Amino acid sequence: MKGRPAVGDYSPYFETYVSKVEGDDILSTLRAHHSYEQFERLTEAQWLHSYAPGKWNLKEVLIHIMDTERIFAYRALRISRNDKAPLQGFEQDDYVPYYEVADRTAESLLAEFRSVRTATLAMFENFSPEHFRRKGIASNNEVSVLALAFMIAGHENHHIDITNQNYLS
Repeated sequence: MKGRPAVGDYSPYFETYVSKVEGDDILSTLRAHHSYEQFERLTEAQWLHSYAPGKWNLKEVLIHIMDTERIFAYRALRISRNDKAPLQGFEQDDYVPYYEVADRTAESLLAEFRSVRTATLAMFENFSPEHFRRKGIASNNEVSVLALAFMIAGHENHHIDITNQNYLS
């Protein structure tokens, strides 16, 4: 699918994410994302490091990226199938206490991340242009399937930027 989401295809709140995606070929962008390669190079100390009190460690960051991708992809699925029911938002901070990162290895996290992205791509690659144009309500705002795909990629870029600035610098 080529093209960028139009004004009104998503809440202005998500411009932070959409603006972090270059170009207009979202499928190529999602295929080319290799953020997991950056995470593969981390030591155990880096995985568990938080750059400030109350900030997530990198295991928590990666799980958050996966959770958000799953939720946005689920929204895209429902909207693409012309489901008109409004979809609830989610509070990311409420999820973190249940991540149980102490029990997770880097290998398990990276394998899960690759699986999540593979599933997301398999879904989007089989959508027609009409699927991408469909709109629905999520978090009390209208959103298109195309915008959700851009939000997935942009959200990942957002956290990779934070990781590079605050964890790996």
